[in-house]
Amino acid sequence: MQAWQYSTTGQDIVAALELKNLDIRAKSSLRKDELLIEVISASINPVEYKIPEASGVMSSFLLSLPATPGLDFCGRVAAKHKDCSAFQEGQNVFGALSSAFIKAGTLARFVVVNSNQCVLLPPGVDLDQAAATGTAALTAYQSLFPNSTTQPGSHVLINGGSGGIGTFAIQMAKARNIHVTVTCSTPNIELCKAVGADEVIDYKKCDLISELTQRGQVFDSVLDNVGVPDNLYHKSHQFLKPSGTFVLVAANPNVSGMARIARLFMQPSLLGGGQRRLMWTMVETKQADLTQIAEWLADGSLRTIVDSTFEFEDVPKAFQKLKLGRTKGKIVIHVAKQP
Repeated sequence: MQAWQYSTTGQDIVAALELKNLDIRAKSSLRKDELLIEVISASINPVEYKIPEASGVMSSFLLSLPATPGLDFCGRVAAKHKDCSAFQEGQNVFGALSSAFIKAGTLARFVVVNSNQCVLLPPGVDLDQAAATGTAALTAYQSLFPNSTTQPGSHVLINGGSGGIGTFAIQMAKARNIHVTVTCSTPNIELCKAVGADEVIDYKKCDLISELTQRGQVFDSVLDNVGVPDNLYHKSHQFLKPSGTFVLVAANPNVSGMARIARLFMQPSLLGGGQRRLMWTMVETKQADLTQIAEWLADGSLRTIVDSTFEFEDVPKAFQKLKLGRTKGKIVIHVAKQP
């Protein structure tokens, strides 16, 4: 089978990727809870280039090379272990792999996944729509529910509303009757409103901290998808309720990025640290969460904003576009022809 791979770390993934011919895992080698998936559509996330491009311990020791990137997928069950009863061969499923430190990702014609990393594709749901949920939708869901103070009737601020996580978070919050204020740049205002944002702050036209401070302590939760401005958490007591939670989503997987997170958690408020509860979303692939996402896709409460699609042969071009940081929603890769 064909699969995209990189064999080095610490360099531009666009240049490092090569299309290789690899063996397909034999059905007899599958463990009890494993499925062999013929990938039809996949989608890519920033973490899939940030980790291999990072230099140092994290990329060198936690990645087994050569490696195939890709976490999100929608495809057909091509084979399963004889004792796996959750799925049947020929069924369409979607989901996400559970770790970015993987050797065999979804940018391949076939991928082996654990059966708890996917759910059945609901009837009538487009394969591209499902393929592009995965990591971004799980991150949005787990940032909003159930560990934060974001409950029906509350008010959430989403810093960075036009990307994959942001557009999913807006829709999920509205599905639970939550008031949503988002930040974005001028060209993305209409997109954020279209997916349900109640209020949009154009950070290009104001000082964001001053704008939020003027509103007072009105937010129950803040989701920071951007990490900018740098002092957003430190100033959050000016616009986040005393009982509120600041949820950090954006983080660079390198030494400086991890050091920044450590400082945020460890710096006492008396020494200039934040004064509100801080959480950092470490996304997990939970089948129960995927089931909720599938229900929302099926009833129309959730839709994927697809920025662009690329053919399997053009995966490096897809990463090149993703790295520009200007995507509206998700980038989808067509790995195989849709049935």
